[in-house]
This record gives sequence, C-alpha cells and structure tokens, in this order.
Amino acid sequence: MRAQPAAPEPYKGLRAFRSEDSHKFFGRDAEASKICKLWQSQRLTVLYGASGIGKSSLLQAGVLPLIDPNSVDVLPIGRVSYGSTFPRAALASHNPYILALLMSWSPLAPPTRLLGVTIPAFLRSRPIKLDAHGDATRTLIAIDQIEELFVAGARHQRYRDWFFGQLADALRADSGLRLLLSVRADRLTDLLQYERDLSCGDRERFPLEALSAEGALEAVTKPILGTGRVYAKGAAELMVRDLVKIRTRSDPLLQPQGVEPVQLQVVCESLWHTLSPDTVEISKSDVLQYADKALSEHYDRELREIAARRFDGDDRRLRTWLRLTFSDRAGGGRLIRQSAIRMAGVGRSAVALLVKRHLLRADERGGESSYELAYDRLLQPVEQGDQQVDPPLEQLRPEDFLREAEAALREGDLVLAAKLGDEALARSREDDLRLRARIESLLGNVAYERGNLVAAISRYSTAAKSFETAGAAASVGLLLTAIGRLRLAQGSPADAVRDLRAAMVRVPADLTIQTELAWALWHGGHPNAAVGVLDGVLDREGDNTDALLSRGQILAGMGRATAALRDLDRARPLHWPFAKGAHALALAETNSIKEAQQEMVEALAETEDHGPLLWYAAKVEKLAGKTVSAVDLAKRAIDAQGPALPEHLAKDAIRLADSRV
Repeated sequence: MRAQPAAPEPYKGLRAFRSEDSHKFFGRDAEASKICKLWQSQRLTVLYGASGIGKSSLLQAGVLPLIDPNSVDVLPIGRVSYGSTFPRAALASHNPYILALLMSWSPLAPPTRLLGVTIPAFLRSRPIKLDAHGDATRTLIAIDQIEELFVAGARHQRYRDWFFGQLADALRADSGLRLLLSVRADRLTDLLQYERDLSCGDRERFPLEALSAEGALEAVTKPILGTGRVYAKGAAELMVRDLVKIRTRSDPLLQPQGVEPVQLQVVCESLWHTLSPDTVEISKSDVLQYADKALSEHYDRELREIAARRFDGDDRRLRTWLRLTFSDRAGGGRLIRQSAIRMAGVGRSAVALLVKRHLLRADERGGESSYELAYDRLLQPVEQGDQQVDPPLEQLRPEDFLREAEAALREGDLVLAAKLGDEALARSREDDLRLRARIESLLGNVAYERGNLVAAISRYSTAAKSFETAGAAASVGLLLTAIGRLRLAQGSPADAVRDLRAAMVRVPADLTIQTELAWALWHGGHPNAAVGVLDGVLDREGDNTDALLSRGQILAGMGRATAALRDLDRARPLHWPFAKGAHALALAETNSIKEAQQEMVEALAETEDHGPLLWYAAKVEKLAGKTVSAVDLAKRAIDAQGPALPEHLAKDAIRLADSRV
C-alpha cells in the first residue's frame, strides 16, 4: 500500500518553532499553560533552562496561541540584538539593546525612526486596546534570549543598566504591563541584580526541563496524524526510550530523565525523509536502523561545518579539544564548570558557536554555570583512514548564507559573519543587484564593527551603486548617510556634508539625515548653519530627542546658555557624556559653577579622548577661575582623537593652551 500524497510535512526542520508552526508543536501543553497564566498574572515572569531545551519554541508555538488576543494586548516577542543589512554606520550614538528591542516590536519602521525613542515612550505611543467591556487591556511583552545582554561583559554595563532602567520605568508607569524574560540557565545569575526593580515584588520563575517521555511521545506521534503514515505498535515508544538513553549516556545524573528537543527533531526529520515513499507503517526496525545513525550523521555534519568555517576544515583539531575537555577516564562525557573550561585552541567565540549549534549544552548546576557535550559519541577519535565528507554547503542559496551571516553579526562573531558574507556574495548572480547590495551592506557593517572605516566606506559605496541602479532611492539615502558619518569620523566634514546632502535628496523626509547634516556643518566650522538645520527639524517634529540634544550641545558651545539648557532639559535623561558636558557648560555660563563642575566630573569619567567634551570642560574650568586645569584640559582637547576637536574650536583651544598661567 502506497503512502498518500498531499499531506503537509509533519516535522519542521532544525529551527525554533514559530507561531505558525503551532499545529506541529506537541508535548509541552502543561508548561505552555502554566507560563501563559504566569505571564498574565505576574509583573515579571522569568523562564529559564539549558541551551537548546526549547524556550523559544515554547514561547512562540506553545504560549502565544493560548492567549486570547481580544482580552490582552500582546507585542511581538522581543530580542536585544540584531544582525541585518541595514547600514549600522548610518545610526547615531544609541543604546544597541534598546534599539534592537524596538526593532523587534516595530519591524517595519526604519531603525533611524526608532533612535532616541525610549521603551516607556514607545509603549505610551501605542493605541490603547480595549476589551469587550470598554476597559483597557493588559499589555504583555516578552523578551527572548535575554542572555545576549551579558555576552559583552563589563564593556556594555552602562548600556545594560540603561536598558533595564527603562524597562523598570515602563513597568512602574503602567500597572497593566506584564513582562516575561527568557534566559539561558547559565546566565540566570546575571539577571538577578535587575529582578527586584523589574518585578516591584511580584515575580515568578519557571524552570524548563527536557521533554518528558510522555511529552516526547506526543511530539513524535501527533504531527504525523493525517499524513498517511502511522507508527507500528511500540515503534514510537522505542524511539523515545533510545533518545532518553542517549541524553543520560552523557550524564547519568540528569534528573528528571527526558529527551532533548533538538535530538528529537533530528531523528524525526531524518526518519521521515529517509523512508521509502512506499512506507506507510514506520516499524521498530526502521527506528533501530535510522534513529541513532541520524544523530551521529547530524552531529558529525554540524562539527564539520563549524570546523570548515572556523578552523579551515580541520575538524580533528576540534574533536581533539572536545575529547580532551569533556572525556572522563572511562571514555564517557563529563560536566565542566564554565570557570574551569580551557578556551585555548578554539577560542571563546567557537565555544559560543558550539552552544548555538547544540553540540554543547550550557546549563546551571549547583549554582554554577557549566558545559556538557550533547552527544557523547563525538568523543570518539577519528581514525586516520576515515573518509572526510565535505559539509553539504553546495545546496545552500546565497540568501541562506546571508541569513547566517546576519545571525553571526547579531552574536558579535565578526570573523564568521565576514566568511559567510563573502560566500553569499560569491554565490549570488551578477544581475541580482538588490541581493548583492544587501550583502555588500552587511560586509560594510562587519568592517564598521571592526573599526576599518576605509573598508566600510568602500562596501557601502558599492552597495549604494547597486541600489541606485535597481531604483531603490531610500536604501541609497541610508547608505550615503552611513558614508557621510564615516567621512566625518575620518575628519573630512566637507565630504560628509556632500554625502549627507546627497542622502537628503533621496530621502527628503528623513529627519535623522538632517540632524547628521547639522553635525557635519558644525564640525566644518558652520555652527549657525547647523542650528538653522536643527531649527527646521524641530519645526517639523518638536519633540525629536536627537535634534534637541544636538541643538542644545551646539548652542552651549556658542554661549547661548539659556536656549541650550531649555533644549537639553527637554531631552532628559542625558545619557551621553557630551550631552552631560554641554549641560554643565551651559550651567557654568549661567553662574551655576559648582553644579556645573560636579556634572562635568561625571561626564569626563565616562570618556577620556573626546575632543569637544574636553574643550567644554576647559571652558567650565576657566569660568570657575581655575586657569591651570583649564589649560591642561585645553591641551588634552587638542590631542584628542575620539572624536577630534573641530578646527574652528581648536583655534580657541590653542589660544588657551598657549596662554600664560
């Protein structure tokens, strides 16, 4: 008997389930129901579990479908990082975590429109949703993979505090707001310091464990209903028992015993596509023949792909490191504390990639972060005569490589992002101008993140030419904005003005470009023209935070203290050092000397090489009658490079530095 066609694919491949996959998502009913109730009742719900345990799938395909859209207002699941082809250099200074979250919530809005918008302001700007009785509904927000906030370590502490501060402000301002955070278990302790402010004393944590045997059986059997195939008696149970054994083989102490969702997906997907089209009944022998083989081939393929992209194809080097690190004396796998793992030979980013591709499981045991191997047969040494099989990359499209490059950029892996971007470009057709432009723009982002401004300008310029030929004027405008900002960073304000004016021709309604033009004019020695441009921006949008900040900072340096204070106070809170320094200068110019000096100390503590800020600090000290320190600050301003002091200000700084004390 031949299996009937026209049935949808019962399994969804190796990616997190999405909302549209809910009809294929089984085995987590109890967890989904519990989290749904917690999310709607608690001010803060924290969902945590090991890497690859299925948190993202549970939220998207398990929890969201249970929520009545008529009774609550649910925003799209948020993220705190992004990797895209949008030219990053076109964006003025911003908090990357806040921008990424707002982009998640408003994916159709250009990122330039979200710059300077706070989380509370964004939520306030949304229409109030009413229930059937005319009452305002609760608003549910969830942020997935919040551990991405902590990858950068202490380097981004200020951004993290700022991000969580805005979330806390939003929760305090709206008693109907409910927040769910999903975090990897090994990063739960990093989140603890922010929980109290976020929860207002009303919080709940939910640990997500591996699929139970009963849940795994549902996930195996229910998706194939109506496909024309069935499992023979005992076949599905045999598969689940084998998967439980595989998971506990690496760590017999795992409690409760269960099934790794990733391994279940691998086996089901492989079995479904390996069986003959004539197969109607999936037998025990089919399971025995294909299941463990599917896992071995999957993990070998994943390891070879990682080696191909990170170690020039030397998978033996990676296998050796895994064996030396995770093998116990009996040849089985062992748990390694994160603090004890030796990164030498592979690097921290490669370990993060092993976790992402689910070869390593990141978890928390006994109050400490740890790693363990997901599949202990990776510990077996490769024999010298083993046939090496090239990773199956030939069937991937350039769009697939671009998507993976975006993911690598999201995670800060610039080496991998560049390799994948180059591969995407090599595979793309010469006449596919829009795709090639997007790839070039992404590679420009990689160069920008590396600090290679020349390469970034080159990539962005190539992308702009392709978009111009394809008739995508808005994209050209954004790329020219990025190029203009980079020209300014190189110390070429005249070139920056030229590029930004060209950008305005393509996108005349984008006020962000006009604000950047104002800064280019200011750096070029035309402060009055810069203020005129910002006046025009604020005439069109009176609460534009970036324009208010920019005009206030420029006015302070021009001695127009009252107007500067008015703009800067409207733009509060002041997070950026130069904004704080401009506010301090305006205070000093209105005779609030002590307050100005205190604020300037705070601003200078955040940066040491900002030419305009150091010059403003010198002016504050001069107004305070402290000529010696004013001269010292003026000399430091002249030598600064991050950014350099504009030429028209440098002349005054040189006069002060050369003056006799």
